[in-house]
Amino acid sequence: MPQREPGTHVQIPAFSYLCPLPPCRKFEFNPKLGIDNPVLSLAEDLDPSDLWSLERPRFCLLSKEEGRSFGFHLQQERGTVGHVVCRVEPGTSAQRQGLREGDRILGVNNHVVEHEDYLVVIRRIRASSPRVLLTVLARHMHDVARAQRGNNDHLCPTLSPGVRPRLCHIVKDEGGFGFSITQGRRGPFWLVLSTGGAAERAGVPPGARLLEVNGVSVEKFTHNQLNRKLFQSGKEVTLLVAGPEVEEQCRQLGMPLAAPLAEGWALPNRPRCLHLEKGPKGFGFVLREEKGLDGRLGQFLWEVDPGLPAEKAGMQAGDRLVAVAGESVEGLGHEETVSKIRAQGSCVSLVVVDPKADRFFSMVRLSPLLFLESTEAPDSPQVTLSASLTETEDPPVEDTMVAPVPCCFRQCFLYPGPGGGYGFRLSCVASVPHLFISQVTLGGSAAQAGLQLGDVILEMNGYPVGGENDLETLQQLAEAKPPLHLKLAARPHQSLEAWIPPRTGP
Repeated sequence: MPQREPGTHVQIPAFSYLCPLPPCRKFEFNPKLGIDNPVLSLAEDLDPSDLWSLERPRFCLLSKEEGRSFGFHLQQERGTVGHVVCRVEPGTSAQRQGLREGDRILGVNNHVVEHEDYLVVIRRIRASSPRVLLTVLARHMHDVARAQRGNNDHLCPTLSPGVRPRLCHIVKDEGGFGFSITQGRRGPFWLVLSTGGAAERAGVPPGARLLEVNGVSVEKFTHNQLNRKLFQSGKEVTLLVAGPEVEEQCRQLGMPLAAPLAEGWALPNRPRCLHLEKGPKGFGFVLREEKGLDGRLGQFLWEVDPGLPAEKAGMQAGDRLVAVAGESVEGLGHEETVSKIRAQGSCVSLVVVDPKADRFFSMVRLSPLLFLESTEAPDSPQVTLSASLTETEDPPVEDTMVAPVPCCFRQCFLYPGPGGGYGFRLSCVASVPHLFISQVTLGGSAAQAGLQLGDVILEMNGYPVGGENDLETLQQLAEAKPPLHLKLAARPHQSLEAWIPPRTGP
């Protein structure tokens, strides 16, 4: 991107799509009917409700179409707070969703961005592709609000913490998917959960409104169409749902129940954050541009050399590169992507998805980058076994490797069952400043919440943890009133697997 001179505007063509203007309708004057030019729009003829809508924040849910972008240009003016839409391309999602020139961007997917750096806002929007929810305010009303309230107050309405739609992946068991649908000839539909069923274990809240099935909106489906869609899903289905509290807050704010707001609960696939430090033989992988599952060009990782940094960080041949140093590379060409990697020097952070994860996020039409940091489902309090804390002996020197904790982390909430435990074993190595998951009981609370062997514990009930000195404190925290709140780092693969002791019992 060229350097910005003081007082200039920077436009972001990545958001724009230039298309030919539609032909104007010819104006024919009929003296019997008076002036009736359908091309003109006079302010005094606007619906009063439209004028009122410009006086408050609006929500624009944009979707990228095949071969297009969102369809707007963004700029930042010198000496002003906020980010201004300077052009909206005709015939694009931005125009259809009511985005207007001069609108100020207040929020991106429930993130307040009024005071964020300009480039950070650009990265947020790009990282949300192919769908993004923008909160905007007409420029004249923004100026009035700033004059009244000053520059420090936030004007962006947001959902309360923890109040978000949920993207829940449900695996059918002997009781089916574990929900029924409220009767009605046509949507919207609400779900009635079976106690302890698959849907409840996957994090679907009671009284949830059903929004999407496998990335397809079902709000206007008939009951028969919805049943057919669920039947075609087979043994697994991914639902976008909104609990009653989410539905009510969105109604009060006038905010759509939009998929980019969702938290992932019990998802089968997630993006992986890899940290590579260049060795004497380089990183140990080859980047190639080729067509992906959706037929569009992407950047793929191949020829992962055994024993070199890429493999040690967990890279797998066939992974698709999603981001470099936290910045999305979707839509970038090969040379530009390579330049971004080289610009990181000898240490680089990459976000990748394997083919299964790529298919999953393509199906639900959401960016995997939205789920780097996400909340896992609180598990059912009825099912769990014991949890214990153990200290292991140091592994052989040649197998010991202190891997950096990945930047992508997640949170989960566990409830104890009748046995009083949580269904996982926590271990540490004396020479390594991390605690990690060394055993997960099948069917237990930890397993159903998504804990995996090798996951690193960063916090427990808000208390930062680091190593063997925290074992006694952690035992006390584990006995505290539930739920048990864990903050976990994504598994650093080989380096941590070397620390996991072999099982010695049933």
